[in-house]
Amino acid sequence: MATIDLNRIGVFVRVVEARSFSAAAKQLGLPASSVSRAVANLESALGVRLLHRTTRRLSLTDAGQQFFSRMQTVIAEADDATRAVSGFASDPRGVVRITAPPGLGGRELPRIIARILQRYPGLVLELMLTNRLVDLVGEGIDLAIRGGQLVDSSLVARKVSRSEIGVFAVDAYLERRGRPRRPSDLRRHDCLSYGGRGGKLPWRLRGPDGEQTVTVSGPVVCDDMWFLREACAAGLGVALLPLEVATVPDGAMPPLVRVLPRYSFSGGGMYVMWPSQKLVPARVAAVREALIAELGALFGERA
Repeated sequence: MATIDLNRIGVFVRVVEARSFSAAAKQLGLPASSVSRAVANLESALGVRLLHRTTRRLSLTDAGQQFFSRMQTVIAEADDATRAVSGFASDPRGVVRITAPPGLGGRELPRIIARILQRYPGLVLELMLTNRLVDLVGEGIDLAIRGGQLVDSSLVARKVSRSEIGVFAVDAYLERRGRPRRPSDLRRHDCLSYGGRGGKLPWRLRGPDGEQTVTVSGPVVCDDMWFLREACAAGLGVALLPLEVATVPDGAMPPLVRVLPRYSFSGGGMYVMWPSQKLVPARVAAVREALIAELGALFGERA
């Protein structure tokens, strides 16, 4: 096989990361025709098609996915090595893609992002706000902010807080429906639940008498913890919420009151996560460390 030009591999990786030839060309400062030709020449040298091209989008072939997964790390390491010897590693530049829950994105995250960009003006931060479990490698995402328990062992994770989850309501609801005195009382309350598809859902609460499972029901089931907080604050019912969510001040809503304070459900916590690789690009490492510090400070570093 002929020697493969590393520059062409770098162009291919940038095209996949940018999801288009024109966007990659803009980032590289090259004509779009040159970018397209570099990828075509790379495919010719390899003897395989790497990309499916249509007028609306491009996607990786099976061979392209394997090649990209391996070469992304190689190019990232080459970029970092170049920056290190050129003295630019302390001035990260380029695009960093982050996924986070929508509720966090609408509250603390914009202020955190503003401080990061003030510190590193050469960065461009692309955010995907979703409760969907995003495939970081498959979708080209550099960093994820996630809550709950870890389920993907292929990712590297740094915990920024440990979540204690308690039962909360507002005074107006408790005056109307009464205050639960024991977990079994929750069966008679409107319970606002996370996830699921409606119907009756189990809440597992640990307290001085061990763990109790209570089957609850209510008018709202949602996959956004911050929406559940707002629904609880609006007096719609009782919610099982992480303390860091329930206790965030909100001048527009009444404060949440913890009921059954001796009972809690221990969640996994909040994490900053990224794909496992030997050398993380300088731009990603800078944002990662800033997010860990900012989120840890915000949520009291209860890791």
